[in-house]
Amino acid sequence: MDQKDCIQKIHTAIERAVHPDPPDPNLFQSTSVMALFAFDEGVELIFIQKADVEGYPWRNQMAFPGGHVDEQDASTQATALRELEEEMGICSKDVEVMGSLGHFQTINNKDIEAFTGVWNKMGQISFDPAEISRVISIPFSYLTRVHREKGYAGRRPSIMELTYPYEDVLIWGVTAKILHHLIEVVILKNK
Repeated sequence: MDQKDCIQKIHTAIERAVHPDPPDPNLFQSTSVMALFAFDEGVELIFIQKADVEGYPWRNQMAFPGGHVDEQDASTQATALRELEEEMGICSKDVEVMGSLGHFQTINNKDIEAFTGVWNKMGQISFDPAEISRVISIPFSYLTRVHREKGYAGRRPSIMELTYPYEDVLIWGVTAKILHHLIEVVILKNK
């Protein structure tokens, strides 16, 4: 399957799926992230590893690039694209947004609307090492294999069980919840 067909299948699956609804906005602070696909030898998903800073609540955690909605943001999608540029130097003109994966809440009252996009790999990734220690591209086929091998397919594991190990890192928490939903959408809709 070529890159264009693959993007179309993912886009169609996201478009047709049912995604988690937003919670009461009075109870949560609005944030957005971008689950960003790229193509090298195959389909990859791009993650950031937060910096190893003493006292930083997300120290060393794996995440999708994103952040809080600002008043000047036209939408939560605009927030995700702005944060992608601020955190990784990837311009919005170089990203084809495929849509929203819905809303995911954290234990510290954040509501994260997760978007998906495809980066055309124009330009180079640049980030502030005070905020991000590294950027990691993980083959989507690897993540879906872990998903199946751990028995996550077709069910919603508890937050304590839901982890995706990769080399020397572990994807867990709300990032794992978003990843689980994304994989479920893509693999179930493309059977």
